[in-house]
Amino acid sequence: MVEMMKRLLRHTLTPPWRVRQLFPARVMHAITTAIHQCETHHRGEIRFAVEASLDVPALLRKQTARERAIAVFAQLGVWDTEHNNGVLIYVLLADHDVEIIADRGINRHVGREAWEAICREMELDLRQQRFQEAMLHGISAISAHLARHYPGQGENINELPDQPVVL
Repeated sequence: MVEMMKRLLRHTLTPPWRVRQLFPARVMHAITTAIHQCETHHRGEIRFAVEASLDVPALLRKQTARERAIAVFAQLGVWDTEHNNGVLIYVLLADHDVEIIADRGINRHVGREAWEAICREMELDLRQQRFQEAMLHGISAISAHLARHYPGQGENINELPDQPVVL
């Protein structure tokens, strides 16, 4: 019960404007550019979404950052790629949590442990207030997996937008 109250308070005290403070336009532009450049080397698709906090009903349902990331994965249509190789990076600021949700095609090749390792590295950078570095390192690490299993072949079609999404 105490943990739930702490989480509720943490989310209530993390306003939506906090996203723009920690991820200003220059950082969002760097993320967009990194995704676009990385996707020229493989046929995979990377999306990035950041959210300040969850609403009270989600918190009362004890929704985890992972559960929310799965919902965002579906909401953004990351699953809707020709080779089922879309990957979502989801950041929930109030929980200081990074989740990577990958479609079934790339998950056949890259296990949950590899995705978790990337998340932990990104979270370490976030704790050190290195927001742009965290995202760029994560995008690069994900891209390495995508390039290994879905190398570029001629002109790579960009199936999903490269721009970050603020929820």
